[in-house]
Amino acid sequence: MTTVLIIEDEAALASAIAILVRRLGHEALTAASATLGLQKLQQQRPSLVVLDIGLPDLNGLQALARIRVIDAAIPVLIVTAHGNLQNAVEARKGGAAGYLVKPLDLAELERTIRSLLQAAEALPMALPAQLPPSDEGAAAPLLIGSCAAMQPAFSAIAHACASDAPVLITGPTGIGKSLTARVIHLHSARHQGPFVTLSCASLPEGLLEAELFGHEKGAFSGAHELRIGHLDRAAGGTLFLDEIGEIPLAAQVKLLRFVEEKTFVRVGGREDQRVDLRILAATNRDLLQAVAEKRFREDLLYRLRVLEVQLPPLAQRRSDIPGLAAYLLAGMARGREVRLSQEAADALQQHAWPGNVRELRNVLERAVAQCRGSLILGADLPPELQTRPAAAGPGAFPALDAALQTWLDDRLRHPGDYAALVEELESRVLGLLLPRYDHKPTHLARALNIHRATLRKRLRERDGPEPTGEA
Repeated sequence: MTTVLIIEDEAALASAIAILVRRLGHEALTAASATLGLQKLQQQRPSLVVLDIGLPDLNGLQALARIRVIDAAIPVLIVTAHGNLQNAVEARKGGAAGYLVKPLDLAELERTIRSLLQAAEALPMALPAQLPPSDEGAAAPLLIGSCAAMQPAFSAIAHACASDAPVLITGPTGIGKSLTARVIHLHSARHQGPFVTLSCASLPEGLLEAELFGHEKGAFSGAHELRIGHLDRAAGGTLFLDEIGEIPLAAQVKLLRFVEEKTFVRVGGREDQRVDLRILAATNRDLLQAVAEKRFREDLLYRLRVLEVQLPPLAQRRSDIPGLAAYLLAGMARGREVRLSQEAADALQQHAWPGNVRELRNVLERAVAQCRGSLILGADLPPELQTRPAAAGPGAFPALDAALQTWLDDRLRHPGDYAALVEELESRVLGLLLPRYDHKPTHLARALNIHRATLRKRLRERDGPEPTGEA
């Protein structure tokens, strides 16, 4: 009977996976730690290992490396509650055959286990794809984020890193398709080769062909010497064709020949040129619609889309915005420590972001330029992000109404007047607002459109002397 080893410290999940494995007709072994899992692995060779990253003794990626030493042919399915690009890529580098993010979809888990076991049965001694260490350096670009919407993209990127097949990167403008292409190159077997980019939308048809394929001396007016194109320049590495949907049909024919045969002819030339490289392409257009409208060749689309990475718009990954903003601000502040106030962070997460990450970058650059201290306020953001909601009517905040009723009932038990009630209420509001503005009255006054002297007076009445050290 085929055996599946489940190394998972969460007892309920381990039990659920074991039940699924047995329902598929296989034997299930469970281990609550990497140490126990490795011991069972040495005692009985399983056909598949399901391995959690967050184990109590060893990181799952460290455990993966030890499994590869014990038996490099066993397929390993990585599961993790902390899905991000780095984990996905490192799992593929370590030889993982699959990668899933918690909470697990049981139907997807079943499909994945079936697929991996069938592959292991068909090729019992096949080694998982291994990637060489990439020469990326400390400042290599990484896609920031861990939200659920990004997990399919991270998994697809990890698979693309482990392959040499063409990849089509799709998604709206400004979402990071160029960055994704560079990440794939840096983590691929071609990472030591050049990474060459050609924007297909920025050049007229005649010049695009010359830039892509190069031209011979005398090929056209002004061609005074031989010039190599982007294909030659990318030899041994990766050619990234940005906005591939804009390439003219004539150039598509020549590009298709190169993708299929690895040969091309320079503009004005007669001899075939051969070059070894990998093609990554990106588009924000619906290429299937372009095929239907005869604007894009169907055969070229399928040759370029051997693997596909679909990047979701920023509006679908709002939980990633604080991390993205912090990462971008760290590169913009130029020695200053600048961060978002709670008001500004809330405004960023409520915005629709039609321009995606590119728009977020522009908004933050403006905010850093506008900001007069270390804290970015709502007033430092563009006007379209400062839209205030209409005043809420009675009953809009039932919890607040109930709390005010309790507070008033207590205060009205004792003699007092309206001015005292308002003064105490204002004191409580100021006490809650100040931490949102880094305890700096100047920032709070600007955000609330109140004169600084008036606010300072009210704070002195509330707290005594004004805090020192304000920026």
